[in-house]
Amino acid sequence: MDKRNFAFDKVNFILLAVSMVVVVIGFLLMVGPNSSETAFEPDIFSVRRIKVAPVVCLAGFVMMIYAVVRKPKDK
Repeated sequence: MDKRNFAFDKVNFILLAVSMVVVVIGFLLMVGPNSSETAFEPDIFSVRRIKVAPVVCLAGFVMMIYAVVRKPKDK
């Protein structure tokens, strides 16, 4: 098969994989103990879960958009 027929090159796939890992890291940063009806857990309002994790996820999604839109360089 001819390489010119592919929309993505190796760099696009690497950027997609890295951005997926960043999104997963962002979701893992949101994980933590939850509150129930009998006990209140103040950690649900931590900076990591409220501010850092959504910014990391957003950065991953922006990287993913860039990886899809990026045009492969012609040789």
